[in-house]
Amino acid sequence: MAEMFTLPTTIEKEIKALIKYGHYSSIDEAIKDAFRTLLNVKPDLKISAVIELYMEGEISIGKAAELAGVTTIEFKDILASRGIYRKIGARSKDELKRGNALVKKLRK
Repeated sequence: MAEMFTLPTTIEKEIKALIKYGHYSSIDEAIKDAFRTLLNVKPDLKISAVIELYMEGEISIGKAAELAGVTTIEFKDILASRGIYRKIGARSKDELKRGNALVKKLRK
């Protein structure tokens, strides 16, 4: 999902100068590098972004932990420290019966 935005004139000129001198091949490449650097310098922003992706169901808890640079247990602790608790639903009796039947079938 690409969103359009306008860079301030000075920043656009600076990026174009970096492209001209071969530091980047495109404005997109320069912006991606700048954003990656921002998230590395401000890890709280990175964690906030990862939490949002996880909460939206875009990534699993394992992937979220990986992107945040922590273990899954540490990521769960981060969620809890921010008042975010995972919803873990119980399976219905039918789902459990189907699962048990599948396990029995696979063991044969």
